[in-house]
Amino acid sequence: MISTYWPLAGLRLATDEVMLRPMIEDDVGPLADLLPEDVDQNPIFASYAGRDGRSARGTTLHQTYWHTLGTWRPESWNLPLTVFVDGMPVGVQTLEADDFAARRTVDSSSWLTTAARGRGIGKRMRLAVLTLAFDGLGATVAETSAWHDNAASLGVSRSLGYVDNGVYMHADRGRVDEMRRMRLTRAAWSQHRHADVHIEGLPACLPFFGVG
Repeated sequence: MISTYWPLAGLRLATDEVMLRPMIEDDVGPLADLLPEDVDQNPIFASYAGRDGRSARGTTLHQTYWHTLGTWRPESWNLPLTVFVDGMPVGVQTLEADDFAARRTVDSSSWLTTAARGRGIGKRMRLAVLTLAFDGLGATVAETSAWHDNAASLGVSRSLGYVDNGVYMHADRGRVDEMRRMRLTRAAWSQHRHADVHIEGLPACLPFFGVG
């Protein structure tokens, strides 16, 4: 149910057969069941005795969802979107920013189920949030990062006009390795559109993003 008190619930992004909407409580359990083992998760959340593997990852996904809602401010926000193909959830695409009204810079991250990979879905869901960022919110820069050997993610970024923007060392679940930063400007974005994206329900949401 879309609430007048939280208009973000009515936001929809659609391109081809891919549809994205803000994650809701009913999505979290099914997404936890689908979460692949190779997906990085937020290390700030606690670990719990007796919980490991999927149960630990699913707990972190729940806490991440609640945290993004409970700490949302126009000055600092993180929008997790559930990705649907043919009405079935296949992953999550996020868009986040700090001090967006001044910096006009967004960051993004995503994951897909193993069965949904290799079908061009990752590119279309990124295209959807970039359309929201650049055309809907007036961003001037989009940033992202990926492990240096994540060819699929880096390939999606480059196909949409991102360029390399440095490296840094990242630690996750015992792995310490190089991450590649990527950067997309508004000028480059305007030259790399590949599909139309329909955005629904945005005007009422603008104050929540710190614009409008």
